[in-house]
Amino acid sequence: MLDFDLTEEQRLLEQSVREWGAREVAPKIRELDRQHRFDAGILPQMAELGLLGASVPAAYGGAGMDYVSLGIISEELEYVDTSLRVIMSVHAGLNCLSLLTWGTEDQKQRYLVPQAQGKKVATYGLTEPAAGSDVRGIQTVAVKKGDRYLVTGEKIWISLADVADNFLVFGWTDLDKKKQRDPSGLSAFIVERGFKGFSSATLKEKWGILAGNTGSFKMEDVEVPDANVVGKPGEGFKIAMFALDQGRYTVAAGATGLIRACRDASAKYARERKTFGVPIGDHQLVKEMIAQMESDYQVSRLLWMRSGFLKNAGRRNTRETGLAKWFSTVASERAAGDAVQVHGANGYSDEYPVGRFYRNCKGAVIYEGTREIHKIMQADYVLGLRQDRPTRCELPPHRS
Repeated sequence: MLDFDLTEEQRLLEQSVREWGAREVAPKIRELDRQHRFDAGILPQMAELGLLGASVPAAYGGAGMDYVSLGIISEELEYVDTSLRVIMSVHAGLNCLSLLTWGTEDQKQRYLVPQAQGKKVATYGLTEPAAGSDVRGIQTVAVKKGDRYLVTGEKIWISLADVADNFLVFGWTDLDKKKQRDPSGLSAFIVERGFKGFSSATLKEKWGILAGNTGSFKMEDVEVPDANVVGKPGEGFKIAMFALDQGRYTVAAGATGLIRACRDASAKYARERKTFGVPIGDHQLVKEMIAQMESDYQVSRLLWMRSGFLKNAGRRNTRETGLAKWFSTVASERAAGDAVQVHGANGYSDEYPVGRFYRNCKGAVIYEGTREIHKIMQADYVLGLRQDRPTRCELPPHRS
């Protein structure tokens, strides 16, 4: 049974993250955004709050929160700025939850524990210059040599590329299958920043999420020991898709927070700004835009909470999470556009936050599955062309 009431623990979490964001980040986010500067000092604060290991069990250094709590954190962080939620997506969602499910006990002790504690920062490396949604198109290769692999390739559009200590990387270990574009030839690896042949660079040309670190990294014959292969050789594609289920969940919840931020900023402005002698909130077309934001917020929240409920039960949720990600990110783009419109000329000014919301919202409509990819997926489910079957790649059910 799905309970729409938050537990007392979840309400306290929601309040504490909201208060922290309002106190520590909101007052300086505009300047960080203007300066295109990532504030690394945010990370130890998030670690102290238990956010970086939110849904990792206490046995592995985490806070042991359920997956609905992870959604609450993501929503509250993106309410302040998308750059905060991105940290949760790549570190906690894509990386930590993948290691929790697919990693060996040795990998969990060496990598997951310090990551969950916030002593190390982690990210995810799948996208390449010539391969995004087309995972089979990646060119990174890993050649076996004795008790290790030599990994060569380039990844791009990587959040925390210049900040992360550990990277969950995907590449071909079977070159014949690479030629055939057979995904069973892909494998997953843990690569450390300190490995010889690894280098990263910052992307400076992006126009959104300016307070976040985004970059690329290259690997030139990076020696990765056998002990750092995640899962079995050939299971990389399954792991990548599993990871995206977790990342998309945080993206969906985060986009919900952005819709709420647009709604609140628009309502505040509509009460204060007057035209034709009355507050603009009295005009029907302004009300229409704010009502749409409210509707989209409520639907988006229900969708990500449904996915969180399934995760808590240890049930497959690819279909539900994909729908939540698609709907909420597209809705956030609509909400941000309308928020700028409500603000009129002031919406085009950096003095108000809605311009930043508008620039930030677009990325989530593209990454972790474009809206077009998700449309095709949802249609295929309805048409019976796609079906999710239980596999070993399920998150362990939450036990309170």
